[in-house]
Amino acid sequence: MHARLPDNPDAIPEPWDYNPSAWRQRVPICILAFVAFLMATYLALYQWRLIDSVWDPFFGDQTAKVLDSDVSMWMRKWTLIPDAAFGAVAYLGDAIFGLAGSTRRWQYRPWLVVLFGIDVIPLGVVSAVLVVLQGTVVGSWCTLCIVTAIVSLILVYMAYDEVWSCLLFLHRVWKQTHDRHVLWDTFWGRPVAIADEVALPDSSYGGTGPAAA
Repeated sequence: MHARLPDNPDAIPEPWDYNPSAWRQRVPICILAFVAFLMATYLALYQWRLIDSVWDPFFGDQTAKVLDSDVSMWMRKWTLIPDAAFGAVAYLGDAIFGLAGSTRRWQYRPWLVVLFGIDVIPLGVVSAVLVVLQGTVVGSWCTLCIVTAIVSLILVYMAYDEVWSCLLFLHRVWKQTHDRHVLWDTFWGRPVAIADEVALPDSSYGGTGPAAA
């Protein structure tokens, strides 16, 4: 039976010289995501008409025009909830997925990192597109929308390294085995001997090779 290596916060995956799953990498992502969640929730409250107006320090009532625009209504038909509420759910997901798992989750919980990446990266792209549509199609601007879009792009920049490490790890497992069952077990975090063998250089194990029993 294969025994996993002890969780090592200093384990460094390829191709970086740091561990992208370390808490010092993930906590800032979670804080930013939670701030964006609060802003998006505030905008959603207006779209649900739970508040009568929405504050904007630069564009005044243009924010309301953006939130009530045809573009926003079109997205609501697809998501069944206001686009700001959809964004709030996604940002909250970023924060939750960012906190879940250990500092070796890129190896021991690939499914979690991939899910985290799916939540973060498309959201950043969609937010940037929506900001462009505000000016080109709607003809109005929304300060909090712009801020949340900027936060989304920052989150993409901060999160991609962990996602990339995880995908490289899975790719190496596949190259070594060409076995779908092994790859599937590795993806779901089930202990597989080859996973420890290809995950890290020997030096990252603290001087010891893969442990097996």
